[in-house]
Amino acid sequence: MKKINNISNWLSSIKKKNFFLVKKKKLSNLKKWKISKNNIHHQSGKFFKIIGVKIKSNYFKNSTWEQPLVNQNEIGILGILRRKYKNKFEYLIQAKIEPGNINTVQFSPTVQATKSNMNRVHSGKKVKYLNFFKNAKKRNISISLLQSEQGERYLFKFNKNMIVDTDKNLKIGNNYIWLTKYELKKLINKNNLLNMDCISVFSCAIEKNILDLPKYSLIEIKKWFKKLDKKYFVKRKILPLSKLKNWKFNKGNFCHKNDKYFSIVGVTVRADSREVSMWDQPMIREKNIGLSGFIVKKVNSTYHYLVRFSLKPGLKNSGLSCTVRTSDMKNCLKNKNYPSLMKDHIKKYFTNTTNSKIIYNKIQSDEGGRFFHSRSKNIVVQISEKEKIKLDPGYIWMSHNQILHFVKKGIFNIEARILFTCFNIEKIL
Repeated sequence: MKKINNISNWLSSIKKKNFFLVKKKKLSNLKKWKISKNNIHHQSGKFFKIIGVKIKSNYFKNSTWEQPLVNQNEIGILGILRRKYKNKFEYLIQAKIEPGNINTVQFSPTVQATKSNMNRVHSGKKVKYLNFFKNAKKRNISISLLQSEQGERYLFKFNKNMIVDTDKNLKIGNNYIWLTKYELKKLINKNNLLNMDCISVFSCAIEKNILDLPKYSLIEIKKWFKKLDKKYFVKRKILPLSKLKNWKFNKGNFCHKNDKYFSIVGVTVRADSREVSMWDQPMIREKNIGLSGFIVKKVNSTYHYLVRFSLKPGLKNSGLSCTVRTSDMKNCLKNKNYPSLMKDHIKKYFTNTTNSKIIYNKIQSDEGGRFFHSRSKNIVVQISEKEKIKLDPGYIWMSHNQILHFVKKGIFNIEARILFTCFNIEKIL
């Protein structure tokens, strides 16, 4: 077993050994990227686009609004190789350098690749270990699930999350390391070390609890979900970027006219450890740090999570989320469009913890290939079983095993999956 300090030192050595430089650049000056009145796109027609979307919904307080979204109409692979070593599972983790990582290098899956990268549209090097996942035999596949990405920033984006077993004696690359469950648990309790794609894969591999006595049956939860699914809708209409209300090009970026929410920024990258050594690209930059929070309590000696019905502008179907979620923790309480009950929960249980006990509290980063220095506080607070919490029909208590059921159905959004996994990493398969 490696000491965590040694692992952190190894990660720091990767950063020192590899040249990596990221500079901001005006969107209009990005090489191989085109800005039209309709969108921002790569000249190859691949990778991704930034498009404008008009959203109409009866779920949100603000029933109509317009915003840019990332349109990447392809399914990538997030894959982790697993082996049995000295009667313990180990996972092959990559120290990956991304332009949007706040600390340059983070632990990522063995393979973290878009379809464009897999097809080498960038004319760069092959993706290491990709064949283990593309050509995996059924008996070696432990996990293979399609999961959604951020529905507030992507339009209909999914990735295949995989864990594949290998018994080969691999000669691993310099940027790769085998880590145990214990080591991963230590790392997830540090800020911004395990990237969200790595955590997303592990969210599909959490074991059930032997003792699980739920407050509500699955039949009752499905009935609750179906009722809300019928009640609420979200509709989208693609618009030219130039026609988006309240959005504009300013100082080389594309941003909200009141400097709210997020912006599209440009960067130029130079690297000696990536498939290509230099490139330009647009990225999403959040205005402030976000918050993902679960309220939990024990019922029938079983941890229950307060789960919220959720609609996202960039997801086709309704889903489930954590108790509270905002991309702007700093200003959400002042925003009249945030649900009042969610504000109440944040004020009573997350910013004032006289009514709750914090049992997980770390900062985790969004994926650094599309998001620039984007982070969220991931907090789990526990309340007493006797605490009377204010609820509305959009909330329900779920047990550990029930959450796993809906995760495997692809119904929990990525923010909730990340938070649930941060709290349960010691239970990965």
